[in-house]
Amino acid sequence: MKQTPTLYEWAGGMPVFEQLTTMFYKKVLQDALLEPIFKHMAPQHQQHVAHFIAEVFGGPKAYTEAGGSHFTMIRKHFSKHLTEQHRKRWVALLLETADEIELPGDPEFRSAFVAYIEWGTRIAVLNSNTDHIDLAEHEPMPRWGWGETGGPYQP
Repeated sequence: MKQTPTLYEWAGGMPVFEQLTTMFYKKVLQDALLEPIFKHMAPQHQQHVAHFIAEVFGGPKAYTEAGGSHFTMIRKHFSKHLTEQHRKRWVALLLETADEIELPGDPEFRSAFVAYIEWGTRIAVLNSNTDHIDLAEHEPMPRWGWGETGGPYQP
């Protein structure tokens, strides 16, 4: 029986996620709405985000092995005061970039990809408007697949 590939494998592996985030953050730094938020990001920010998304999509644990965790990613958003307008622009630029690098366009992959981006960015907005969450520091990284849902959101 043929094994279903992870989203990470289907997308093309780490080089694809690194290309996605590199090209995406170039756009972010040229965007009037998002540039003020990201203009001081660390030089390795794009790579960290690539490794985080790749790990969530079933790839290697590069983000975790570099000392990151779901909690540390969430904490990076504290007190950033992101708005729905920021979130929508971030998503639009990321999806535009996904098309440009020809991330797989099949409905199943794109549905899973967009679902994660929507979920993650909405969580980021919520967490950006607080300075505390009730989440254990060693909470496991989310794992995203081909359509599983976590049920209704529960803060």
